[in-house]
Amino acid sequence: MAEPREPKYRWGQPVSTTADIVNDGSYPDVPLEALLAAQNERGEIVNVGLVEETGEPVYLVEFPDGKVVGVFEEEISPC
Repeated sequence: MAEPREPKYRWGQPVSTTADIVNDGSYPDVPLEALLAAQNERGEIVNVGLVEETGEPVYLVEFPDGKVVGVFEEEISPC
């Protein structure tokens, strides 16, 4: 396991996506490559975790349509 990196963003923080977020196969009941959140879509961080193997922060972001999607720091920016 890699050394954990300190998360850049916090729980409850409003963010927007920096690019289209598509299903990489990890979002159930949605086709592969389907759009989960469009670029510049706003959401709120509802949980912060770490990828065990890399120590990289991962964020669960809830979007207005109710989807909760896991994203990395480079896929979001603060609002």
